[in-house]
Amino acid sequence: MPSFSYKAINQKGSPISGVVEAESVGAVQNLLNEQGFIPSVVTEESSAASSGFLARMKTNLTPVKMEELILFTKQFRTMLVAGLSILKVLEVLENQTQNPKLKNAIASMAVEIKEGFSLSEVFGKHPGIFSPLYISMVRAGESSGTLTDVIERLIYILEHEHKVKSNIKSALQYPIIVVIALFGAFFVLLTFVIPKFVGIFTKAGLDLPLPTAICLHMYRFLQNYWYLLLGGLIFVIVGLRYWFKTEPGQYARDRLILQVPLIGNLFVKAAMSRFASIFSILQASGVTVLDSFEILSGTIGNAAISREFLRLKDKVEEGRGISAPLRSAKYFTPMIVDMVAVGEESGQLEEMLRVVSVHYDDEVEYAVKGLSDAIGPILIVSLAAVVGFFALAIFLPMWDLTKMVK
Repeated sequence: MPSFSYKAINQKGSPISGVVEAESVGAVQNLLNEQGFIPSVVTEESSAASSGFLARMKTNLTPVKMEELILFTKQFRTMLVAGLSILKVLEVLENQTQNPKLKNAIASMAVEIKEGFSLSEVFGKHPGIFSPLYISMVRAGESSGTLTDVIERLIYILEHEHKVKSNIKSALQYPIIVVIALFGAFFVLLTFVIPKFVGIFTKAGLDLPLPTAICLHMYRFLQNYWYLLLGGLIFVIVGLRYWFKTEPGQYARDRLILQVPLIGNLFVKAAMSRFASIFSILQASGVTVLDSFEILSGTIGNAAISREFLRLKDKVEEGRGISAPLRSAKYFTPMIVDMVAVGEESGQLEEMLRVVSVHYDDEVEYAVKGLSDAIGPILIVSLAAVVGFFALAIFLPMWDLTKMVK
């Protein structure tokens, strides 16, 4: 006899669920009605298991976009300001949210709130959606009794982060597409065009010029050892992917990125903007300096700079203040050090950091524009070099063939 899983409502109006053995779905519904329950869902257990597994896979693979997280946070704050209880807020948000991963998280958060967990604790149970910064800000708002004000500052941080990342992605999107197209054109010319012309030139008894000979050797190497090249490429990509997940790999990758011309300067300025804006808001929200550096080390987005924050935390913990350790740290510009020193002396650290944040927001915009302006000529020169090389490889022997015919 097959087993069926069911969900129903009992006499008190509470939801219940379970598994029973019966001949059909109708038999299960009749059994539940006889017991005074109102059946809502009845599914055969085998199909329920498979469909549940597929649903869980789909949910886990569906990411929560930053736009969805920002919208969730804005709605959450608006309903709190309107006076709704947290449970009611979560119930409304669960019904309005379209993303399955976020929807499931909200449902489980409501259950955990009923069990007596604090709001920051239930956010912390979903680290794949809510960052350490998000959780720490909510915890600070809970402890200080200014949750709505802290969430408003959190919304500013999320929107600011999203804007900076979007600007950087937009600046890098065009050159990445051009480079991919360049490699594609190189591969097509090398494997399909050059060999046909080389066959014609060889039959005519011409001595191949250097560009054509280089193309011919590259084609033969690719033809004979393509599996080694493909295997090596896969090995390198997979190896780097796993290495970059380790702490030394992340540090080496991020440190290298910061040393790349144009791009490195952009990422440093973006990190400084993030540091100033987040540190300012954490200070305004009542988070201690040590906790702020701990949060910044996990949210700054660059392992090399994060390591500097951990060093700074140790020095601040020794009682050296903030500006003095900053002077000996890498990546922090003199402007940031001086503004932090002025803020410490005047007691207006939060205001000074806000000024630095606005300044570096402008710096990031200028750097993004400068990167776009600089990459254009570089790509044009690279494209001209590739096209010119293949043009010489084809037209030099063709010129000799023309003279031979004459």
